[in-house]
Amino acid sequence: MTVNPAFSHRNIARRAHQIWDETGRRDGSETVHWLQAERELHVQHGKTGGVDGARSDEQKQWSQRVTQYSNALDLESGVFTWDDPVAIARSLKASAEASDRRKSTAFRSAMSMLTFYMNRAGPHLAAEQRARLEVAKDELRILFDRPRRSSPVH
Repeated sequence: MTVNPAFSHRNIARRAHQIWDETGRRDGSETVHWLQAERELHVQHGKTGGVDGARSDEQKQWSQRVTQYSNALDLESGVFTWDDPVAIARSLKASAEASDRRKSTAFRSAMSMLTFYMNRAGPHLAAEQRARLEVAKDELRILFDRPRRSSPVH
């Protein structure tokens, strides 16, 4: 599958930052801004026939509802783009523990938000950032006294 360069992590991040700037620089809507940027780039440059084409309409609608209406966590701006996995994990933990709008445990909410972001970014997430976010998942497990995920067998 060839990925259109217009959908690069850098271009999506740039547009998401513009949206954040245009909407008053309020923190906590990072995922909404990211997904809006993603949608705008798809409309502007056309679909690539990639991951979105394989998903069912029901999955797309669920994902869109989560993106538009979920506000369970107030995230620090740019948290998923940070270089330090420990800082990412600490920020997600603090956001989850501070939220009175989440429907699950703080651990599950933080991990779900991180996983949702990674899944939505799909092939547009740079390999080095994906690896960093996988480390952040393990750091979350440590912060919440959960067992680390066992290493895959090669």
